[in-house]
Amino acid sequence: MGLEKCADTMVGDAMRRGISGGEKKRLTTGEMIIGPSKAFFLDEISTGLDSSTTFQIISCLQQLAEVLQYTVLVSLLQLAPETYELFDDVILMAEGKIVYHGPRNSILSFFESCGFKCPRRKGAADFLQEVLSKKDQEQFWSLGHEKYNFVTVDQFYQRFREYHVGQNLSMELLKPYEISKVNNSALSFSIYSLSKCDLLKACFAREHLLMKRNAFIYITKAVQVGLVATMTGTVFLRTHMLIDRTHANSFLSSQFYSLLFLLVNGFPEMVMTLNRLPIFYKQRDCLFYPAWAFAIPAFVLKIPVSLVESIAWTSISYYLIGYTPEASRFFRQLLVLFLHHSTALSMFRCVASFCQTIPIASIGGILLFLIILVCGGFIIPRTLFPNWLKWIFWVSPMSYGEISLAGNEFLTQRWQKVMVSGVTLGNRVLMDRGLDFSSLFYWISVGALAVFIAVFNIGFAVGLTMRRSSGTSQSLISHDKLTAMQGKDQVNSKEMVRESPMLPKTTLNTPTMTGKILPFTPLAVSFRDVNYYIDTPMAMREQGYTESKLQLLHNITGAFQPGVLSVLMGVTGAGKTTLLDVLAGRKTGGVIEGAIRIGGYPKVQETFARISGYCEQTDVHSPQITVWESVVYSSRLRLPMEIDSKTRNDFVKEVLETIELDDVRDSLVGLPGANGLSTEQRKRLTIAVELVSNPCIIFLDEPTSGLDARAAAIVMRAVKNIAGTGRTVACTIHQPSIEIFEAFDQLMLMKRGGELIYAGPLGNNSCQVIQYFQAIPGVPKIKDDYNPSTWMLEVTSKSMEEQLGINFAAIYRESSTYKDNDEMVKQLSVPSPGTRDLHFKAQFPQKFMDQFKACLLKQFLSHWRTPSYNLVRIVFTALSCLMFGALYWQKGNINNINNQQGLFTTLGCIYCTTLYAGIQNCQSVMPFVGVERTVMYRERFAGMYSPWAYSFAQLAMEIPFVLVQLLIFMLVAYPMIGFAWAITKVLWFSYSMFCTLLYFVYLGMMIVSLTPNMQVATILASACYTVLNLMSGFIMPGPQVPEWWIWLYRITPMSWTLNLLFTTQFVYGDNKNIMVFGEIKSISEFAKDYFGFHHALVPKAAVMMAVFPVLFGLAFAFSISKLNFQRR
Repeated sequence: MGLEKCADTMVGDAMRRGISGGEKKRLTTGEMIIGPSKAFFLDEISTGLDSSTTFQIISCLQQLAEVLQYTVLVSLLQLAPETYELFDDVILMAEGKIVYHGPRNSILSFFESCGFKCPRRKGAADFLQEVLSKKDQEQFWSLGHEKYNFVTVDQFYQRFREYHVGQNLSMELLKPYEISKVNNSALSFSIYSLSKCDLLKACFAREHLLMKRNAFIYITKAVQVGLVATMTGTVFLRTHMLIDRTHANSFLSSQFYSLLFLLVNGFPEMVMTLNRLPIFYKQRDCLFYPAWAFAIPAFVLKIPVSLVESIAWTSISYYLIGYTPEASRFFRQLLVLFLHHSTALSMFRCVASFCQTIPIASIGGILLFLIILVCGGFIIPRTLFPNWLKWIFWVSPMSYGEISLAGNEFLTQRWQKVMVSGVTLGNRVLMDRGLDFSSLFYWISVGALAVFIAVFNIGFAVGLTMRRSSGTSQSLISHDKLTAMQGKDQVNSKEMVRESPMLPKTTLNTPTMTGKILPFTPLAVSFRDVNYYIDTPMAMREQGYTESKLQLLHNITGAFQPGVLSVLMGVTGAGKTTLLDVLAGRKTGGVIEGAIRIGGYPKVQETFARISGYCEQTDVHSPQITVWESVVYSSRLRLPMEIDSKTRNDFVKEVLETIELDDVRDSLVGLPGANGLSTEQRKRLTIAVELVSNPCIIFLDEPTSGLDARAAAIVMRAVKNIAGTGRTVACTIHQPSIEIFEAFDQLMLMKRGGELIYAGPLGNNSCQVIQYFQAIPGVPKIKDDYNPSTWMLEVTSKSMEEQLGINFAAIYRESSTYKDNDEMVKQLSVPSPGTRDLHFKAQFPQKFMDQFKACLLKQFLSHWRTPSYNLVRIVFTALSCLMFGALYWQKGNINNINNQQGLFTTLGCIYCTTLYAGIQNCQSVMPFVGVERTVMYRERFAGMYSPWAYSFAQLAMEIPFVLVQLLIFMLVAYPMIGFAWAITKVLWFSYSMFCTLLYFVYLGMMIVSLTPNMQVATILASACYTVLNLMSGFIMPGPQVPEWWIWLYRITPMSWTLNLLFTTQFVYGDNKNIMVFGEIKSISEFAKDYFGFHHALVPKAAVMMAVFPVLFGLAFAFSISKLNFQRR
């Protein structure tokens, strides 16, 4: 597979550069070939590979079929003639019908019998795909004495059935299989290749490896646990904790917070599991291993993680807080916290296995978390649950944590002081909270937590087993569009020919589409002695590589000229994409050396982005936008403001027609491999988005990868047309057909290691390239009608260098071709007389407000079409409002508050409804912003808009949906809880709730903008939830916060939220007296003394509530503007 060089390289993803696209494709193929399988079905395995590598892989498959009698079925795109000839049989399909199925050497004869003949220098595979196209078929008509009429797929299908190959096939299929030929090797007597023990070993080894690779995440979590434990211990410091009824609430609060923190600490496990599910589904469906073999290591290897984090938490916080100083009590608390943490990890893994996607899992995880928390016995004491809901207390893992920890502390000797009522102090505290159980319940709780762990892990395995992959790739079009397409197919052949936008004899070398020529300035790109270095990977250092830097490009000198179509070629891993990234300014790391000039002037990235387009190898687009909207969006932001909307739309239409995307213009783009456009359509959209910006310089990185021969010809015809208008066009390309290869004017050929071995013209029929390499002693001559690009890669391979004992790079540097190239670079590096350096009046093509409007429209469409984000969070809001309304039925009515416990419960209601609705907003917005951020990086590199315009549009788009959430809360939860309907109280509550929901959304957006990926974002978010919980004023009231932490309390948004909500609801205009710890006090007096809530703070709190959304929003915008976590 040629993967030995990158064997120790990370695969990578859209955010982290890893192996090349071709290497990923070979990795997928290799993953399937290794094993005992006797039948292989391989889909487009050559995408992203050079023709030489494809030939080697297919040769390997041919040997497996012939020598080992394997059954191999392969679908390929852009098949080179020499690779095509390796196959024995061919299945040709079109419109869901088999046009031909039989021996390869008979297929051309079949089409000749139909009147179509393959031209001399045309690859058979290319001919077979184009002859079925109504736009290309006529050029192959060979019966000149007869009038050509378009032959439909149905007609070909009928003729094949009458052809002798088709008749033989039908006869073979009618014959029953002979029992005597049955071979046991066709049967499998076990589902999996390995024994159960070996399957477990393999899965354990991989899980351990992945945990090592994610060591940063686990170390970060452990450090976070230590820091939060220290903060918690110093907040509830033992010197402030007395053994009395008042401070007993603080002990209970600290225990509740310990359970809460370790529960929240499980959220990152959900995200990490979700990120691994696509790979799991692929391997599970290929019967690599069963779901239980994946689930068991995921649980067992997380036990040490739970143990370490539980030990860290208990060791730091236990004696700082001042729990009973007995070793047995310490270890009993450690055991409970360890089991609770394991329960949390297991629960979130289970949620991930059933929800499958990050948006749905975030909502599902938050909802389950909220139910467990509210029903745990602290926020609402067990005795205050409605009678019809008392059962729910016993199905919450949090309840058993509360029972065991409370009993572990309050049943000790120091809490056995007898009160006036004859009940001990410890029992009185437990009775107030509904936790008055015997010491035996500690062990019952431990057993219950163990059962929860088992249930969640069994659920995890069941979810992995039962659930299917979340989606399949397909483009969606309207019924009207489908009807129009079907109607078009039913017109007669003459009309079809007339309607074709291309002339029948069109070739790549004869561009016919003139198009709308928008004004531009032709500019050349020249570069001299370009070198690129990266830090040497650790794996290479371990293997003995001593240099601190690894050089990927070696003194590359060349130029791309206006009106000249240049191609950059080389074997996979030669550095083609790296060179384009360097020239385009897309590299985010490493060291670049050398001179790059645009039109003879030194390149300035800001202006270069305005006049250039770059089609990346990975197709990154907003998933919820249609094809038309994506292209219009690009044109609206990248074309000069002087161009009117009609001209712009006409230009967009022509681009879509040129790239042949007009039939799917109304289709949603979707997510790669999940839904939306196919790989081919997505690639063409990437090109269209760049072409519509009317660049004078355009770089295309493998624009034909993933396309069949006809689609590749369409794309390259469009690219050729663009170069014909005087633009500078450079492409990297793999396995081009002869026709595509010879459409280029200039060639830059690189060998593995990043060295240039040829830079110059191709010549007619590639004559100059052929002459250059054939002049080197020992290089084999090219065969007649052989693809020059394939021959060129074969004769310059590393094995050929070793065989001949030469260095093609050294030979090139001594050649006259090198001198001609060097002279051309010198000429193009000097500005032409009368020219001046690029300069624009503004940094961006459009004004800031126009950028904002365009981004806002796109964000609106994305939000509206993402029900997994907005609809789900609105449904969650409605469900949580109903839940809170049921649990806190009329508990917010001041007439129902008669003692401190009623007041605590009411404050707990406000605390829950605001904090966890906010956390849900924060958690659900993060994956949405994460997906859009990847698209934003591409658009920002292209200079489409100011990051501030993009950020403000994304911030503004959240406001209407937050208002919908607020409306639901005010109509459902507000009256059910029993809050007052006085106009001032309603307005204050609405204002406070709106600001709270909004700053939580902006907090989530800010966290994503500050972190490189969702795993780290989730960890940082859980740390923020920790502070928001601890310093909210509910778990530890403000007046009781130690002076060294009071600053954190005052800058915590939730403390101001509770202050404003509670004060405006219960202190303004009300002065009811209640029983508080054995004495009568007014609510306002108790709120001021115990919680620090006072009506004098209302104006300040109102201002602070407006400050936090603004602060988080500006931090998000600043981070989007300044930070880039892509690694290229």
